[in-house]
Amino acid sequence: NELGNFNDADSLIQLSLRLAEGLNDKIHSAIAYKILGTLSFERDQFNQSKNYCLKSYRFALEAELLKERKEACECLYEAYKALEQYEKSVGYLEESVRISDQLAVEEAKQKLQVLEFRQEALADSLKREEERLKLEFAHQQEISQKNRSRNIAIASGIIVLILALGLLSRYTYIRKSKAILEEEKDRSENLLLNILPSEIAEELKEKGEAKARRYNEVSILFTDFQDFTKAGEKFSPEELVEEINTCFKAFDEIVSKYGIEKIKTIGDAYMAAGGLPKQGNETVLNTVLAGLEMQVFMKKRKSDNPSAFNMRLGIHTGTVVAGIVGNKKFQYDIWGDSVNTASRMESNGSIGKVNISQSTYDLVKNHDSLSFEPRGKIKVKGKREMDMYFVENN
Repeated sequence: NELGNFNDADSLIQLSLRLAEGLNDKIHSAIAYKILGTLSFERDQFNQSKNYCLKSYRFALEAELLKERKEACECLYEAYKALEQYEKSVGYLEESVRISDQLAVEEAKQKLQVLEFRQEALADSLKREEERLKLEFAHQQEISQKNRSRNIAIASGIIVLILALGLLSRYTYIRKSKAILEEEKDRSENLLLNILPSEIAEELKEKGEAKARRYNEVSILFTDFQDFTKAGEKFSPEELVEEINTCFKAFDEIVSKYGIEKIKTIGDAYMAAGGLPKQGNETVLNTVLAGLEMQVFMKKRKSDNPSAFNMRLGIHTGTVVAGIVGNKKFQYDIWGDSVNTASRMESNGSIGKVNISQSTYDLVKNHDSLSFEPRGKIKVKGKREMDMYFVENN
């Protein structure tokens, strides 16, 4: 391609593609179509590039190939952007980011398994070495007892000293190796704890799975950027991802500060929950305080950069089921009508405000640090009319 020999490259890839399809080889078919899409894009044949990349995406999806599907999404993002179909372009960019998160989780889990295996192997090696040294040491003692002469005694003493030094050296090496393994294991476990609540992570490590649980008083927080697709046109793709990442990193710090769980991001939406597993009025209050602090951050960012996003935020408290579905590509999630209601609190909110439901209001209304603006009954899509409140810090 650097020499401009697009036709030769295209012919070779087409030949490779025919061979792969003849063998029903979905992996190489996905790769070949992605390369053809890239070649077409380089020749400014954006529509053809889009078609090739869509075929690559479908083969990768059928074969459950995360890496190849991510690359196909990136190709489709570039092709749709060149065709000025920005909504589809951003959609594939968001899917690419989600797949990157899944790949990171898979990598962390595999790394943790490797470290655990290495630790077990090192422990077995240490045990065998200790047994060998004990036997050898006992043998040298037996020689020392049978041979009374001064020279034999001195030789035995020297041997014992050498063995002791060797044992000390061996133990020192093993301690250092174990410390390194423990440090690596701690890093992997910390990464796992960034994805899952601590009790779920422990259950997953011990049993290889985690059972779903019902929680009766969980406060679900949803955020959403106003006119995200339109606002995203003000940024380059790289700037758009950086802006979203900056906001979500700040949100991660806020939920950590208030002891609530980040559940997931969905495109430009951020979801968190208080009361998993600890429940009570304190977790509801902390969720509300976290939402208020998120809006303070967004207003400050908007004042510093007029192109930054405006945001709606809604909170509802109710019953959910929480857990992990499947045994690979796992993600901790929550389900239930309360999740849908929390989403409606966000969509029926206002820019810069924190909109809460009646159930959340009832649990925090007596806190002196908060003030409330009743909004009355508001018609909610797919539900009855619901009482809502704007909440602010005093």
